[in-house]
Amino acid sequence: MVDWSGGNDRGPKPTKDAIWACVAANGYAEDPVYLRNRQVAEDWIIATLTEMRDAGHRVLVGFDLCFAYPEGFATQIVGSEDTLALWDWFAVRVTDSPAGNNRFDLAGEINALLPGTGPFWFNGLQRDIAHLPRKGTMRQDHGLPEKRAADLAVKGSFSPWQLAGAGAVGGQVIMGLPTLSRLRHRFGADLSVWPFQPADAQIVLAETYFSMLPDLVATDPHPIRDASQVAVYARAFSALPPDELARLMAVDPTPQGWVLGAGEAETLKASRPPALQPPPLRNDCFAMPQGAHWTPVDAALTHLRTQLTPIARTEELTTAQAAGRILAGNVTAHRSHPPAPNAAVDGYGFAGPAPEGVNTMPLVTGRAAAGQPYAGAVPAGHAIRILTGANLPDGVDTVVLQEDVRATDTKVAFHGPLKKGANARRAGEDMTAGSVIMPARHKLTPADIATISATGVGSVQVHRRLRVGVLSTGDELRPAGDAANEGQIYDANRPMLCAVAARWGYDVVDLGIAPDDRPALRQILDDAAPRCDVILTSGGASAGDEDHMSALLEGTGSLALWRIAMKPGRPLALGMWQGAPVFGLPGNPVAAMVCALIFARPALRVMAGGTWATPEGYLVPAGFAKSKKAGRREYLRARIEDGHAAVFPSEGSGRVSGLGWATGLVELGDDALDIATGDPVRFIPFGSFDL
Repeated sequence: MVDWSGGNDRGPKPTKDAIWACVAANGYAEDPVYLRNRQVAEDWIIATLTEMRDAGHRVLVGFDLCFAYPEGFATQIVGSEDTLALWDWFAVRVTDSPAGNNRFDLAGEINALLPGTGPFWFNGLQRDIAHLPRKGTMRQDHGLPEKRAADLAVKGSFSPWQLAGAGAVGGQVIMGLPTLSRLRHRFGADLSVWPFQPADAQIVLAETYFSMLPDLVATDPHPIRDASQVAVYARAFSALPPDELARLMAVDPTPQGWVLGAGEAETLKASRPPALQPPPLRNDCFAMPQGAHWTPVDAALTHLRTQLTPIARTEELTTAQAAGRILAGNVTAHRSHPPAPNAAVDGYGFAGPAPEGVNTMPLVTGRAAAGQPYAGAVPAGHAIRILTGANLPDGVDTVVLQEDVRATDTKVAFHGPLKKGANARRAGEDMTAGSVIMPARHKLTPADIATISATGVGSVQVHRRLRVGVLSTGDELRPAGDAANEGQIYDANRPMLCAVAARWGYDVVDLGIAPDDRPALRQILDDAAPRCDVILTSGGASAGDEDHMSALLEGTGSLALWRIAMKPGRPLALGMWQGAPVFGLPGNPVAAMVCALIFARPALRVMAGGTWATPEGYLVPAGFAKSKKAGRREYLRARIEDGHAAVFPSEGSGRVSGLGWATGLVELGDDALDIATGDPVRFIPFGSFDL
């Protein structure tokens, strides 16, 4: 949705009565984009539509702009009621720049072509313009209707003949039709104009009015009404079911066009975004090909990577709240950074370059500081006191460093040469308005929050935190802090895995300890499935008599019992329980931790909406000697001592203390190896697993 304007450049700071735009899909809107003038706006629209077209999206572009004039006008100008030809006529004759345009003069020239006085009126300039009356009552005998049928269908609409004044739309029509014409020709067959052409192209332009939903606009939180309007209407139209939108567009084409949504305020108010629910994982998503016996680690990882998809829903958060969350879509810059050319140092600004030798320049009165721009222009050959971060005034493109000058209250002197643009930052040299500054599926860091905020983006679409249930199984387990007899052990896996999942940024659901009782375990899983997106269990992940988790998953037809060719680890029971993926990890704490890091971490990240994560490791000299057979991968608890990878003395999966001793893992590949002290080995620090 685009709210157009007929005025001149509105400056770098977002303000009212300017051009605003907003992109929405399925009822969810991005932050409104401030576009300071028509040249910036047209570039942004072209870039946005090109990106969407190339991505295969269909796009409805709604302009708060009359697409046509009342009946008879086009015939007198271009010889027929061909609205699109009239657009081209205006595109040839309108001159426009950020500083000014010829809309009032052109209106006077058009009036001169028509009988009587008018129809255009309201000269907004101090000088008189021939044939352009200042008051509507001065018009007579021009023979054209005041409004179109489309205008009469919307309460409070203005006539396109009034060029200026409160609520007037005539100026923005004259200044908007050339842009519409250029969009038509640029996108060719990929674009159509409703209702003059069938709405079957990939991009469809349509006229709408932003005065039909005042109640919703009034409750929108954005402080600038124009921004609220584009956001409200983008959400409303994008949330319409396809059949409803088709019904709204099912009008007979007329030369004067129609307003999309006219008379349908209640329909637009009732449109609501659907709850975004990604498709569920297939019941056989963990099934390995038939004949797989011992599964290599890389084969298991490849299978997970190709079969898993995001399952976390999405929500909109303010940028300040979004650290640690995963983006559900690309983030585009609302404005350039820096938004205007500015000084990189404290010093004196002037129009460069400065020639070799002594340069002496008179100083203008005043200075430019960050947040306090200089209002005037600096004449050629003059300089101005300027501070770091201040916008460069008109007439300034170069800054000489304060330490390199001698200055009085009226003059400044320094040695050249100094090239043009020295010590000055270009507008947008860091980021440009409309460009993608953060990709979808990226997990936001504090530094990312700074990057996004610097371009004015106030909110982002992110995935909700993945809800990860953690369950331990076994009659022998007791919670830490409870009494335990000699036949019982304390549960280390559940608090460990809860801490790991929380460290990864997920919402942890502690499911407690399940007894070796199949009906009881079934009830726990039944209760957990609606509350959890994913369930991590430990113990019961093989085919023994007491391995009830594997038995229950087998009963759903989803069990995949992977015998992973790795140490520690081996059995992984994976399946689906009432739509929730279940990762059955080994019962030994070391094996449970290693399998969680190697398999659960990248899998959960994808299901949370992120990218597949491969841990970063690096080669270091071995501080140990070891021989291993071919056929399985080994992960040794290790830490760096004196520049070498030292490994924990025992490789037993039950030696929990080795996890606290280690700072990472040494990964030994699938082939046979004879490692001598000093040989290079791959060390993966726990930090590479986001711990």
